Amino acid sequence: MKKAIQFGAGNIGRGFIGALLSNANYEVTFADVNQQVVDKINEEKKYTVHILDKETSQQEITNIKALNVNDPNLSECICDAEIITTAVGPSILSKIAPVIADGIKLRCKRGIKTNLNIIACENAIYASLILKYEIIKYLQVEEFEYLETSVGFPNCSVDRIVPPSTINNGNILDVVVESFYEWNVEKDGFKGVLPEIPGMNLTDNLLAYIERKLFTLNTGHALTAYLGYLKGYKTIEESINDEKIRMIVEGAMTESGEGLINKYGFDPEKHHNYIQKILNRFKNPHLKDDVSRVAREPLRKLGKNDRLIKPLVTARQYGAETPNLILGICAVLSYQNTSDNQSIKLRQMIEKLGIERTLQEISEISPEDNILNDVVERYTKFAV
Repeated sequence: MKKAIQFGAGNIGRGFIGALLSNANYEVTFADVNQQVVDKINEEKKYTVHILDKETSQQEITNIKALNVNDPNLSECICDAEIITTAVGPSILSKIAPVIADGIKLRCKRGIKTNLNIIACENAIYASLILKYEIIKYLQVEEFEYLETSVGFPNCSVDRIVPPSTINNGNILDVVVESFYEWNVEKDGFKGVLPEIPGMNLTDNLLAYIERKLFTLNTGHALTAYLGYLKGYKTIEESINDEKIRMIVEGAMTESGEGLINKYGFDPEKHHNYIQKILNRFKNPHLKDDVSRVAREPLRKLGKNDRLIKPLVTARQYGAETPNLILGICAVLSYQNTSDNQSIKLRQMIEKLGIERTLQEISEISPEDNILNDVVERYTKFAV
């Protein structure tokens, strides 16, 4: 049986990537620091993915085992694996890099000729390449040459809402997911024969998919959360069912879509349908997607390459009007959550520097850019 390693046995690792690999007849080894989850996987040898949407279904995931990330036997597993995937968060890639490097060193030492492909399934652009650079830090010249010859690092974009949720059956492994998912993987990044994994879309134009997701799902998700938080809603479903919020969110995604259509040549009708599909995902009553969870870390979300500023800048580059994206940024600047450290810092910056300089510093927008003036003008009369 083909063998795969999934770093990260959390909800996304189990409910999305690990499940697809198992369904593609891989024996999946989950690598995680949570010993309770590791032990439970080895005890049960299966778990259930609960797909909750208009129609509900269940998938039993088998052919699985687990190791602690610090287990020395993980290097042996890497020697046997054809594919490694991650779902640990971008900031954790540097921490698992030495572990993966140890496995690559052992493959090199043993002269293993079969190819290994490593895909970082994170919400970060070119995450696999980031992981590669972290791994290289631990390799000698001969091992680096082996990696360049035998190990592929295809980048990808991933999309599936897997909210924190507990199934009331006592099994900590079972996980709730929505029915929709996308896993777009860079075809040219693979070494050797392309794997056949149902649910994996191999593409020659990954950046278009990455920005489509960022400008549509991530933009809409964030704005639904911030606008909903300001009106006291608890879940994304409650927020998007507010007609005024829905109109703003749909308007913002339409504005960002104008940039995408012009930049990548997307079919306008198909992109409109994609926006409607995203809006319907937000309305899923089963997911209980918490507004506070989605809204957290506003400083990161206001970064120049993230889900609010980049769609706005891109849309304007192609001459689009952006009143809803501007309004959405005002909602972020109005967000106050004392349990979110970035929200506290954002408020402190606004009190010290004012709106214009705060946004300029966080988003690196040029002082001459009329985006700043538009945000300041709209902020002074902002109301949801």
